[in-house]
Amino acid sequence: MRVALVYDLRDDYRALGFSEEEVAEFDSVETIDQLAAALEALACEPVRVGHGRALAARLVVGERFDLVFSIAEGVRGRAREAQVPALCELFDQPYLFSDPLTMAASLDKGVAKRLVRDAGVPTPAFAVAERSASELVGWDRFPAFVKPLAEGTGKGCEAASLVGTPAEVHDAAARVLHRYCQPALVETYLPGREFTVGIVGNGANARVLGVCEILLKPQAEANVYSLRNKELCEDLVTYVRAEDGEAKLAGLRALDAYRALECRDAARIDFRSDAQGEPYFLEANPLAGLNPWHSDLPILAAQNGIEFTSLIGMILDAGLARYGLAHPGLKRQRRSA
Repeated sequence: MRVALVYDLRDDYRALGFSEEEVAEFDSVETIDQLAAALEALACEPVRVGHGRALAARLVVGERFDLVFSIAEGVRGRAREAQVPALCELFDQPYLFSDPLTMAASLDKGVAKRLVRDAGVPTPAFAVAERSASELVGWDRFPAFVKPLAEGTGKGCEAASLVGTPAEVHDAAARVLHRYCQPALVETYLPGREFTVGIVGNGANARVLGVCEILLKPQAEANVYSLRNKELCEDLVTYVRAEDGEAKLAGLRALDAYRALECRDAARIDFRSDAQGEPYFLEANPLAGLNPWHSDLPILAAQNGIEFTSLIGMILDAGLARYGLAHPGLKRQRRSA
């Protein structure tokens, strides 16, 4: 089974003059090496394609793969994570993970919150400044947290994001609008525990792999799982397997959010609790990081006895089942519908 690996490498974009913050969501050669090794162990033939434009070039000339395994984040726009899935659908190319609609809706935190909230999963009160910080005049829920509407890996989340006055909301939103050239989201800050939940599977067969609590060390940037804390997580963050009632509730609500957003194959869902221990949805990550030692999903999988190759195997199996494909090494027949 030929599996195309599609990805954005940090080194490639650094060479083009991108800043360290701009490449923060992209992957290292180490991650691609580990993914390729896992796929080989699962009886697949990994084909290192590179970024989405490289995949497009190969599809245009008629090359096809049994499956595309894309972790490409894309470079520009709130639908950038949807670009490779849309390309695959254009060429009728089977692929893993969520479809373009889910990818785009999940990256836009405001859209994701509305969809999840309408499905009955609580999320903090929020508002979005589309073009001007003045759109947030009247916000009165403090403390509050301000961040970019469509970024990941903690980009734009920092100490200054936690605000306590209308003037601070305005200033923080203005910084986001200027720095990231995209809307700013403000939401009620929740002072409780922070969880991330790993989910694998589809529909009724989707299940929680585990719930991980994120604890910041004393030397970490306080109160926020920021870009700095994530990049230096080995020194600044402790990840703890969580199984108490509050964590289990976060897991159940994460599964509801996963299904409400129609995530496929695997995802990571983030929650934070209020002062009373009630977990609230923060955001969904249908394109979760997959570095075996640095990314949250493999870390929480390992905490629950699922080593990296087994995790990739679960994701592979979920995607194959959607297409009616057999495991590698067995006779394969794609379903007609």
